[in-house]
Amino acid sequence: MGLLYLGTPLTWDEAKKYAEHVRFHGITQFLNTWDRLKDRHGDELLWGDEIEYMVISFDGDQKNAKLSLRQTEILAKLSTIVNEICVNGPIEVSVPTFHPEYGRYMLESTPGSPYTGSIPDLLAVEGNMRYRRTLARQHLKINEVPITLTSFPRLGVQGQFTEPYFDPSDAVSSHSLFLPEEITNPHARFPTLTANIRRRRGSKVAINLPLFIDSQTPQPFVDASIPWNRSLYPEDPEAKNGAALPNHIYLDAMGFGMGCCCLQLTFQACNVSDARRMYDGLIPLGPILLALTAASPAYRGLLADVDCRWNVIAGSVDDRTEEERGLKPLKNDRFKIPKSRYDSVDMYISNDWINRPEYNDNYLPYDENIYTRLRNHGLDDLLSKHMAHLFIRDPLVVFSETIDQDDSSSTDHFENIQSTNWQTLRFKPPPPNSSIGWRVEFRSMEVQITDFENAAFAVFIVLVSRAILKFNLNFYIPISKVDENMQRAQRRDAARSGKFYFRKDVYALSRSGASSAVSSSGYSSPTESAPVKEKKLRNCFPPLPFPENGVLHARPVEEEYEEMTMNEIINGKGDSFPGLLRLVYDYLETLDVDQEASATIEKYVDLIRCRANGSLQTPATWIRNFIRSHPDYKHDSVVSQEINYDLMVAIDEIERGVRRETDLLPGDYTGGDQDKGRL
Repeated sequence: MGLLYLGTPLTWDEAKKYAEHVRFHGITQFLNTWDRLKDRHGDELLWGDEIEYMVISFDGDQKNAKLSLRQTEILAKLSTIVNEICVNGPIEVSVPTFHPEYGRYMLESTPGSPYTGSIPDLLAVEGNMRYRRTLARQHLKINEVPITLTSFPRLGVQGQFTEPYFDPSDAVSSHSLFLPEEITNPHARFPTLTANIRRRRGSKVAINLPLFIDSQTPQPFVDASIPWNRSLYPEDPEAKNGAALPNHIYLDAMGFGMGCCCLQLTFQACNVSDARRMYDGLIPLGPILLALTAASPAYRGLLADVDCRWNVIAGSVDDRTEEERGLKPLKNDRFKIPKSRYDSVDMYISNDWINRPEYNDNYLPYDENIYTRLRNHGLDDLLSKHMAHLFIRDPLVVFSETIDQDDSSSTDHFENIQSTNWQTLRFKPPPPNSSIGWRVEFRSMEVQITDFENAAFAVFIVLVSRAILKFNLNFYIPISKVDENMQRAQRRDAARSGKFYFRKDVYALSRSGASSAVSSSGYSSPTESAPVKEKKLRNCFPPLPFPENGVLHARPVEEEYEEMTMNEIINGKGDSFPGLLRLVYDYLETLDVDQEASATIEKYVDLIRCRANGSLQTPATWIRNFIRSHPDYKHDSVVSQEINYDLMVAIDEIERGVRRETDLLPGDYTGGDQDKGRL
């Protein structure tokens, strides 16, 4: 969500004058944090999730499911309710919190306090998520429902898709042809961010998703719903001048991307070195989890030939100028920048020996002055480049009241840049005046329809993160291959039919294949006796040792990885590769988990297994099939108002357990009507 100041935001022409000021003081603030906390060690595992909802308003008479724009009113009500529960409830109960998001139809929820590494906390995730949804549902209008859906299929169509209706001609911040100003959270940060991206870029954002071509889709497809001849704003001719491509779905505003919902997880590390190690270990998993959670096949009333939101969001906040995009020679700008500021991670940052220099094989622009300053301060090469790369970006929102800050106690200038580099993972320094330590945020996943699914993926990732640290796992592949995987992950049906680059030998200390997989004791090296099983998920692990034989890298980088199916990556491939689930099971063997807890975790693991082997569909595949099999579908790629209404009803019924969809969920799934959650 970013920083929500109360203040006066500057227009882009004014804000850009302070870009160097914000960058300089942002780095000063980071260095102050570094000096204070670089040696911090021993933090326990604390972690949490962020779930985003869309509030849908149902009009049964008109068969129209619309986005309810009552975020401000709903959040005020929920804040009051949460405060009452806190005052009147048991002191040990931590009540969840709700937050605003970019779209005025969106809500974000988080646990009231972080989960710990205890087994009971691991098992409490789903109940906590269900409780949050139940709490939100209880305080909406009778015709409103909070659903966890990544993209609303009819956002930006002609006609009414919001409640109440607003005309897109008043889109003074985005100048969109499709989205009204009122779609955006009214806090000054959000319309300013929208306008300043457009102004800095020198045009509106332009996103073109490949259209799913069905049997009756006109060829070539030229979208008649685009108001080609509108002339309200200077950017209006862009669509007909080439911004809108034939056979594509054209989107022209930040709201199409930042109006999507996702599931994000944040983990506290033992120390900064473990945070960097976990960050790197999870980077190759970003595309894999994106494909496994794919949930967004329709945009602006049309079926897309992709299943995920990622490129939509990347394009929606792409503030790069023509020079920075390489369309013109550099003259006024400093760098040619290969990616949007919302995209996949650009470099690995761990100092462990398994991080070979060859893995950071992409061109990486970075501010040499900032790099030199960090190096002179004592930071290592990789972390200095990471920060100097993030800080090639300009601050997009500057408040006049916060230009001058106390760099010894504030990190607001640092977060101004850091929090608007939206990547698949985020390396997060400790906040000021807080007990929170070094953290890693995992950001690629699409939100799922049910809290059972969201909990399953949250538990899976936290267990994988522990396995990485416990067993000294090595998932490194060249960062260019991670980028390629990100594109493959978004293709239609990628989880079932796609292939991804993945490392063949994931054991750092000369172990390969299932024949030498981690023993049931959980140790990553042979021992004479099995250790006592641990009562909770540990957070502090010994540093990665060097190989006993002194051979760091036995083969060229290009021989370390190969293309694998999702089923192979998750479930393994015979004796040659264990699969991520085997690693999770091996880690679970190191824990003291009773039979009931094991059964719950097994349900989560089984969902991941079945998604990977294709016996359960991704939400994207299920949604696509629902649309294409609907009686009102004309096989022309169009998602009509009636189809969308029935789809939203079905998604709500699935979550509540009223509608059974065994292609999507296990047969024993318990819906929200029966299980309303608990704290």
